[in-house]
Amino acid sequence: MIVQPLNQKQIPDVIALMGLGEPYITPRTYSDYWLYATLFSSTCPLAVIDDELAGAVIGFRSQDDPDELYVQDVMTHPSYRRKGVVRELLNDVLSRAKAMDCRRVYLTSEPSNHVAHKTWTTLGFTNVPGDDIVDGVSVITDFKGPGKTRAVYEFRLRPDSHA
Repeated sequence: MIVQPLNQKQIPDVIALMGLGEPYITPRTYSDYWLYATLFSSTCPLAVIDDELAGAVIGFRSQDDPDELYVQDVMTHPSYRRKGVVRELLNDVLSRAKAMDCRRVYLTSEPSNHVAHKTWTTLGFTNVPGDDIVDGVSVITDFKGPGKTRAVYEFRLRPDSHA
């Protein structure tokens, strides 16, 4: 497995891969992925196996709070699931976040996505306490806007300086 940053040449393959993630992942536009490849490639790793795109992570370091890195999308091609692709990709993101001296990496998931919940907790992410419990998962109501209640998961890289 080769882990490499997103580049413009691979955008069509990334769009096709993300399309396989519905209903939980919706592919963005070519322009969006151009932006990610141009400005955020170091936190958007791709996994390539035998010249095929096996998985992708789309992540961003916050410009408003550089202590935080948010992972927007994580997707593995169905042919490569349960082969360590997500672990390799997220380890790459965590390593880059540590090098950037980020405090935490976090991501969100829909409460009904039980496979994602198991994956995040298995990989060491913690379900952040929220204001409600849905399907046995702690959620934050309207986290991503009205009607966009999400389970939030974080991986702490260093303790809060004010904690």
